[in-house]
Amino acid sequence: MTVGAVRFLQGGSLMQRAFRSSAFTMAGFAGSQILRLGSNLILTRLLFPEAFGLMAMVSVFLMGLNMFSDVGVGPAIMQSKRGDDRDFLNTAWTIQIMRGVLLYIVACALAWPIAQYFGEPDLTLFLPVAAVTLVVQGLYPTRLETANRHLQAGRVTLIELASQVVSIATALYLAWLLQSVWALVISGIVSTLCQLLLLNLFLPGQRNRLNWEPAAAQELISFGKWIFLSTVCGFVIGQADKVVIGGYLSTYDFGIYNIGYVLAALPLTLGLIVTRRVLIPIYRDSPPTESRENFLRLRRMRVLASAALLGGAALMAFGGVWLIDLMYDSRYQLAGGIVVLVSVSQMPALIVITYDQAALAVGESRRYFFLAVTRAILILTGMVFGLMFAGLPGALAGQGLALILAYPAVIWLARGVGAWDPLHDLGFFGLAVGLGGLALWVNWPAIARLATLVGG
Repeated sequence: MTVGAVRFLQGGSLMQRAFRSSAFTMAGFAGSQILRLGSNLILTRLLFPEAFGLMAMVSVFLMGLNMFSDVGVGPAIMQSKRGDDRDFLNTAWTIQIMRGVLLYIVACALAWPIAQYFGEPDLTLFLPVAAVTLVVQGLYPTRLETANRHLQAGRVTLIELASQVVSIATALYLAWLLQSVWALVISGIVSTLCQLLLLNLFLPGQRNRLNWEPAAAQELISFGKWIFLSTVCGFVIGQADKVVIGGYLSTYDFGIYNIGYVLAALPLTLGLIVTRRVLIPIYRDSPPTESRENFLRLRRMRVLASAALLGGAALMAFGGVWLIDLMYDSRYQLAGGIVVLVSVSQMPALIVITYDQAALAVGESRRYFFLAVTRAILILTGMVFGLMFAGLPGALAGQGLALILAYPAVIWLARGVGAWDPLHDLGFFGLAVGLGGLALWVNWPAIARLATLVGG
């Protein structure tokens, strides 16, 4: 490595810190997915497809509770001028704890109705136990968000990986011992407890204490009310397929769908993690409306991010069938076509993913909400109508079309904060259409086999 490269990696400028934080985040994500895929290879042989279907139902329920109650504590700390103030942080932590306890109570109350909806009585027990993770996450110190605020992702990444290793070891041992979904439920609780311990032990900064400062609470609630509404829409955008498709397919087939979806969603998941951790500080400290230099700096960053994410989606779209055949046994073969379709349908979102956080960086949480609600309505509509007329392939294609139709709302948000870059968008959209169309043509036999996944 050259001296110049070393200086760049050790430098303290905004872009140098952003590069390091992105690199740590991507490296951590890659390591996390390698661990996850490796554990899945073993778990799919220790457990049965229905187990993964049941756990997907548990996960979507907990995700829904999280999103339907998100008050934006993390983004508020990252963008606020008081983001390093002790009273502000302790008030945010207090709100976070109250939310976690309330979520657990709601989870217990909703367990039986959810079990009836999915037709799985065992969820009545699984959901309250799994919801313990919501209480534990509410205790996470605000030092986690402070690290993200200052683009210091190194220790956070190592802590997340260590927690995942403990979770996987627990899941594998319990799956071998119990041969039950309980292995996955219990390992999730172990993971959050481990992460709480490591965050408190190894992240620098002041320890949180219960506190309620009215001015801080007012700022957090004022900013967070639009985040709350946005994350309700975010649930529709990211999880409605689990609810709608989970109610359409049998538990066995839904387990197969979830295996394929998780693999295909890797590029989008990575993009969301990086943008949430990195872009708010960049837009906050280097607003594109301030100078042409800032805009061009963001363009370079956006091109690199879009190329990497679209390349990842293309890899999954072209190689998804081969990966499923390589990693899983014949019971999961149909997941290959799902990987292809999900990868292609998510390409439009990957192209414009770098715009979303621009509004939050300047405190425009309402503008962020309007984009989210537009996407949610279009995605839910596209998915439901696609499912009605063409089954599972139609539902996935409907989501992709919805993301394209939402682009005018993306323009409205991006122009409002001076971030819109039509040259970037047009070039990458053309590339996405070409790559997506070719992937569908190459893998059409695998996609056609999805017709056997019918409502259960």
